[in-house]
Parts: sequence; structure tokens; C-alpha cells
Amino acid sequence: MSIPTRSWTLLFQIYKKVLPEVKNQLKEWRSIAEEIPDPELRSQALMSIDEKAFHCKGGAVYALLAGKQRGEAIRFIVAYQIACDYLDNLCDRSTSLNPEDFRAIHESLSDALTPGAPARDYYRFRKENEDGGYLSALVRTCQEAAGKFAAYNTVQEANIELASLYGDLQVHKHVTPAERVGRLEAWFEKHRSKVPEMSWYEFSACAGSTLGIFCLTSYSAGNKELTTADAERIKDGYFPWLQGLHIMLDYYIDQEEDEREGDLNFCSYYESENKMISRLGEFYRQSGSGIELLPDKRFHRFIRKGLIAIYLSDDKVKKDRIFRQKSRQILKQGGMESLFFYMNNWMYRQKSNT
Repeated sequence: MSIPTRSWTLLFQIYKKVLPEVKNQLKEWRSIAEEIPDPELRSQALMSIDEKAFHCKGGAVYALLAGKQRGEAIRFIVAYQIACDYLDNLCDRSTSLNPEDFRAIHESLSDALTPGAPARDYYRFRKENEDGGYLSALVRTCQEAAGKFAAYNTVQEANIELASLYGDLQVHKHVTPAERVGRLEAWFEKHRSKVPEMSWYEFSACAGSTLGIFCLTSYSAGNKELTTADAERIKDGYFPWLQGLHIMLDYYIDQEEDEREGDLNFCSYYESENKMISRLGEFYRQSGSGIELLPDKRFHRFIRKGLIAIYLSDDKVKKDRIFRQKSRQILKQGGMESLFFYMNNWMYRQKSNT
């Protein structure tokens, strides 16, 4: 298995071997989503693909860890991320505020990580339920791909643990606004002893990323010698710090939009912007320590520095001069390599918009 060890070779492989296949997969799933009978479900499915395709493009970078199974790893990652984004829309932008509904639809994410798990009625608490088999097809695609990976049974338990945290977060953060913080604080207290010192909103961010699942699954595809100890080390290298960095950056650039939409944003709970930027720096530093214990650590360093570049090159940052100036403080954390990825990502965005 050849893992890129230089920035330019990594980018070449992403552009040559990953992004074209991701685009093909997105196009196929969009065609399926267009056939969803229920107009509300169809609208949310199409919106999740059209507005969040970059989640699939970023996540599919991990398929480079899968060796000859790269194509199947991309297939798994794209289907799983589309499911996550679709369910997020159903919780965030659709008609329900029912925690039982949110819990039921997110059962699909654990089922997707369990080859052979039988289909369930994920919409049983929701009035809109005619999706033409769309969500079940996403689940089945993940199951089929994972079932082909030589060491998947080694990472399945860690995957389920991360998916369970993700599902819990989605339930608690999308209920009636008055209940959200109380539920998240109580949930955090149950897990507080298992994580380093952090706040409830930082822990929530750590639970909201799919990067650990994509990393574990891709390794299981390309390395039949993977052990349970390896899986635990990889999980610990991603959760909590690197996953937290990922989602806190996501919330960082979405602050204005979330305030306008009335959505919960974890960055808003810091006592000051200086404190927020300081903690982002701490997440960056702590995630670096975890990466040093991983196999292919240079690849994971790329991921860490690339996260900063991807989010801080977003148009939301560039439109506001003060926001842009503050963001430079974060970008500096990643050094020259982050600047390299930043410039590349900026040029990619410009090309995509023309």
C-alpha cells in the first residue's frame, strides 16, 4: 500500500484517483434521490447532496489508505457521508422536533456499519416516510462495501462507538431549542470521565465528525494484518482532538449563518473570541500529539493541516475582512504546509466556480 509522503503527491492522487470517482458517485446518488416519492424527503435529500458535496470529497481522501480497495472505500465513504448529511437535514431543516424520530432515523448509521444487519423502518416516527428505499440503499451500499474489507471486523466495534456518539449528538442538538443545552450537558456528564478536560460544547463537537470512521474503515480495507490494538490506537488518534478540530472549524465559519437561522453553534458558548481561538489552537496541538502515535503519521499530518486550509479558504471567511484577519491567527498554527493546502484549495474553489 503506497501512502503519499509529500504534499504535492498527495494532492495529485486526490485529484487523479479520488475526486473523479467521488463526483461519479454523487451523480448516481443524486439521480436516485430525484426519484424519492415524498416531496419533503426528496427536497432534503437533493439539498444535502447539492450543498454538502464537499463533505464527501474531503472524507474520500481516506480511501487512499485502502490500497487496492480504494474504489470500494470511496463507495463506502460517499454513501455513509450522504446518509449523515441527509439525516442532518431531516433533523435540522425538516418538519420534526421529535427525539424518538431522530433516534430512529440514526439507527441507519449503526446498521450501515454492520454487514448483514436487517433493514428497519427508520421513518417509523415521522409522517414523511416514502423515500423509495433511498436510505436503505445507502445503508446497504455501506454494508456491502465493508463486508469486502479483510479486517473490517477488527474496526467494527470502534466504528459503532463513534457512530453512537454521533447519533446521540444529533438527537440532543436538534430537539426543541429550550431543551438542547440541558440535554447536551447531561449527555456530556455521562462521558466526562472518559475524555480529557474540556467543556460540554467541545465534547459535542468531537462527537460530530465522521473522520474516525472513514479512517478506520479505509485501513480495514487495505490492511488485513490490522489488529484490535491498532484500531483502538487509530480511534484514539482521531477522537476526541482531531475530530473536535474538524467540527469546531466547521462551526467557526458558520457562526453568522447559524445565528441567522437560529441553529445551535458551539463556538458561540466561548466567553470571548480570544478564548475560542486559543482553544482551537489547543485542539490543533493536542491532535498533533495523537497523530504521532498513528501508522502513516505523515498522511494524518496532511489531514490535520488540510482541515485548517479547507475551512479557512471558505468564501464565508473571505467575504469579511475582520473575520479573515482573525482566521489568519488559526492558519498560522499549521505553518507553511497549511498555507500550501490553503492556496491549492482556494484555486480549486475558483476553478469549480467558473
